[in-house]
Amino acid sequence: MKYSIHKEGYPTIALVFILLLALNLAVAFFVCSTITKALVLVFSLAFFVFILSFFRIPKRTFTQGDNLIMAPADGKVVVIEEVEEPEYFKNKRIQVSIFMSPLNVHVNRSPIDGQVKYVKYHPGKYLVAWHPKSSTENERYTSVIGKGKHDILVRQIAGKLARRIVNYLKVDDKMKQNAEIGFIKFGSRVDLFLPLETNIKVKINDTVQNGISIIGTIDDI
Repeated sequence: MKYSIHKEGYPTIALVFILLLALNLAVAFFVCSTITKALVLVFSLAFFVFILSFFRIPKRTFTQGDNLIMAPADGKVVVIEEVEEPEYFKNKRIQVSIFMSPLNVHVNRSPIDGQVKYVKYHPGKYLVAWHPKSSTENERYTSVIGKGKHDILVRQIAGKLARRIVNYLKVDDKMKQNAEIGFIKFGSRVDLFLPLETNIKVKINDTVQNGISIIGTIDDI
């Protein structure tokens, strides 16, 4: 599989490269032990490869369909339940939550075609991403995309390590299914709030991929 580097990664990759280069030059100049120099070099290379892999964007053939709700993120399905959504809908919805580990691809994509109806940033805490209250108490972006008579809410949630959420959406934007909506750095979670009539196609602990895995279908979307 071919990969590219996401634009959000360039500043971080450059900073890490400079810091690791400075570390290795300092060790080469001040440390006599050949073993120590080798260990630092191996660690530096491994860490730099990890940073590169974190910002990787694999080349994918996306799944598309008018009645399909696609996975907005790579990761593991950790929540599927009927809940009250208090911010925008203020009624019952099906919540599907995807946990993103630091090893996952971290770009987020639109689950459907549609128009952006709502975007709001919420400052907050940094509870671990699988904590039940992280959806309402952590730093997060809430976006609502509407199509036909159905609206879908996508919530990008910061976690214990993730301290930067990027959201590209503006109200009235026209979104294409699987188009980028944002990026979360260093692991977190994405929640979907779906209409009750959604036919859910995933189970708890399923591993999903953005733009490929089908979260659910709506017959009259």
